[in-house]
Amino acid sequence: MTELLGSYVPIAIFIGIALVIGLALLIAPFAVAFKAPDSEKLSAYECGFNAFDDARMKFDIRFYLVSILFIIFDLEVAFLFPWAVSFKDVGWFGFWSMMVFLLVLTVGFIYEWKKGALEWN
Repeated sequence: MTELLGSYVPIAIFIGIALVIGLALLIAPFAVAFKAPDSEKLSAYECGFNAFDDARMKFDIRFYLVSILFIIFDLEVAFLFPWAVSFKDVGWFGFWSMMVFLLVLTVGFIYEWKKGALEWN
């Protein structure tokens, strides 16, 4: 029985170290944080309106456009990583398939750029 329990010692050590590190990372910001925020830190953040106003107020549709563009290009990178890892295995068909994918995304990006969708002013 002690041999069976002895095989769990590395797991218990791992859990103990993980708990200590986790608690240290949770407590450390309270100990070392700067406690005097300036007016810039308390101002509206990138959205152009105060964060604690009415949630039903109107705001510019360009915020949605920027977020959608971010998701599109973030997914592009997510598709590039597995393709790059398995590049030797996919052969020429996989290479040209990815080139077509990148071409479609590039044409879409150029179209949005020419239409002025990325202009903020």
